[in-house]
Amino acid sequence: MKLGTALTASATKIMLLGSGELGKEIAISCQRYGLEVIAVDRYENAPAQHVAQFRHVIDMTDGGQLRAIVERERPEWIVPEIEALATDVLLEFEQEGLCRVVPCAGAVHLTMDREGIRRLAAEDLKLPTSRYAFAGSRDELGEAADRIGYPCFVKPTMSSSGKGQSVVEDSGQLDAAWDKAREGGRVDRGRVIVEARIDFEYEITLLTIRSPDERGRPKISFCEPIGHRQENGDYVESWQPQPMSGEALREARRIAGAVVEALGGQGLFGVELFVAGDRVWFSEVSPRPHDTGMVTMASQVQSEFELHVRAFLGLPVDTRLLRPGASAVIYGGVEGGGLSYAGLEQALSLPETRLRLFAKPLSHVRRRMGVALATAGDIELARKRAVSCAGKVRPHLNRR
Repeated sequence: MKLGTALTASATKIMLLGSGELGKEIAISCQRYGLEVIAVDRYENAPAQHVAQFRHVIDMTDGGQLRAIVERERPEWIVPEIEALATDVLLEFEQEGLCRVVPCAGAVHLTMDREGIRRLAAEDLKLPTSRYAFAGSRDELGEAADRIGYPCFVKPTMSSSGKGQSVVEDSGQLDAAWDKAREGGRVDRGRVIVEARIDFEYEITLLTIRSPDERGRPKISFCEPIGHRQENGDYVESWQPQPMSGEALREARRIAGAVVEALGGQGLFGVELFVAGDRVWFSEVSPRPHDTGMVTMASQVQSEFELHVRAFLGLPVDTRLLRPGASAVIYGGVEGGGLSYAGLEQALSLPETRLRLFAKPLSHVRRRMGVALATAGDIELARKRAVSCAGKVRPHLNRR
């Protein structure tokens, strides 16, 4: 592996597709290796665009626009940060030898919707999942819900952070769930997934890395499991390590390893799993760093972002936990642009705390605008510190 120098003729170019807070941390990790970063998003001044050498604003679901920008910039790697992409064009790029997609175009294409990845996990790999069915119309949704049983979950086949999801207690709620799924998906494909409820005790994200060993052969590595708390399908807290039995951890690694090996490529994957006692069920997988994994910026030797970059560059990875850690989301709390933040002195006066403010140009009441990180001797104290730190940060609009 040879890496060039950014902004020179030898530059090694990385194109981010999606430039949010996760992309920003990927860009920072890339900058440490002298890579030239091209940050692409659907809106101007997205977080990763602040730390990239070049930026572009396009509709990334438009294959023509995506091809034009890639052919213009000629990156060595394309690093997707979001699901809403013209993934058929990414497949073409790899087939043409134009560039490499991280972790690979096939993984990005397959995991962009819940139907493809669920069929891979449950039907091809025979891994445990919740009972499920797919529906392409309101009538099919009713039939699917009757087969799965109530209560059930209705989700778009393509969405993130809980958008478009509903808990359906009875058939009278199906119309609203259908409309919400169609409106809340990243891309409206006219299909939804209906899932049975699992009586799990907790959820984990198992960050799983596929990277070359010292002989260039692919190997699978795991971070310590990350527990998290969600509200309306959106993560609000995470912590590492999540306590679990030895048998459950072995099963979680078996499931995650099987999915990641089937997807292939080089990079970090966020595998979401349900756990009850020693039983584990596969839920979802993202072929990229995961929002719950932001805790690793405080808890691990190498954060999930550093691991992702090292893996696709073919560099050695180190998944060791340094100290129990936690993260807590900081919401905008207001509607408007150009926020200011108060309370930082009080927030950072708490022991072993850190802040990451994302500098998103526009705030919404429930938009994630930052995250508090904390470490401690145990996860309970780390969680308490992270939540307290986040609570002391006060976003507000500048009034002229």
